[in-house]
Amino acid sequence: MKITPAAPDDLPKLLAFRQEAAAWLGKLGTDQWSRPYPADLLLATIKSGAVFMVRDGEVTAATITLTPDAEEGLWAEEKLSEPSMFVNKLTVARTHAGRNLGERLLDWAGDRAYQAQAKWLRLDAWTTNEGLQQYYLRQGFEHVRTVREGGAVNGGPRVSGWLAQRPARPAEHGFVDATPAPQSLPLT
Repeated sequence: MKITPAAPDDLPKLLAFRQEAAAWLGKLGTDQWSRPYPADLLLATIKSGAVFMVRDGEVTAATITLTPDAEEGLWAEEKLSEPSMFVNKLTVARTHAGRNLGERLLDWAGDRAYQAQAKWLRLDAWTTNEGLQQYYLRQGFEHVRTVREGGAVNGGPRVSGWLAQRPARPAEHGFVDATPAPQSLPLT
C-alpha cells in the first residue's frame, strides 16, 4: 500500500469516508461525526498539504490529516510551546478494517513528526467515545486532559476534546511513502 498526498479531486471520497465512518460509529452507539464536516474547510486542508491517502492499488483504503497547527482552544499554551504535529480525521474504509491500518498510520504520522523535528504526536478524540480513547491508549498515547468548553468547527458544542500525546519517533509502518519530505518545525 502507498501513502500519497490528497488532491482536491479526492474531496468527494473524503466526504464519503466520513459519512461511511459516521454510519458505522452510529451502529456502535456513538454520535461521532454525525454532523457533516464543512467541505470548504476540508478542501482548504487538502490544499495546504496536510491530508494524506492510503491507496491499495486503485482503491483508497484510509486517510489521515497531519498538521503542525493545533485546533484553537484545545491545547494549553505550555503544550503549544513544544514542537508537535497533530493527527486529525484518521479514517479507515470499512473494506479495509481489521488490517491494522490505523496503527500503521499512527506510526507513519509519528515517524513523519519525528522527521519534522517534533517532540510530540498529538490528537484530540471524541469526548464520549471511550472505545476510541482506549484504542489510542493502546497505541501508546497518554491522556493529557479533556476539554469540553468551546465550539466545534462544524457547528455546535465542542465534542472532540479528549487530548492525548505520545513522543514522535521513527517507526516502520510498511507503507510505500510517496509524500514529500516534511518541513522542519520551528524550534521553540
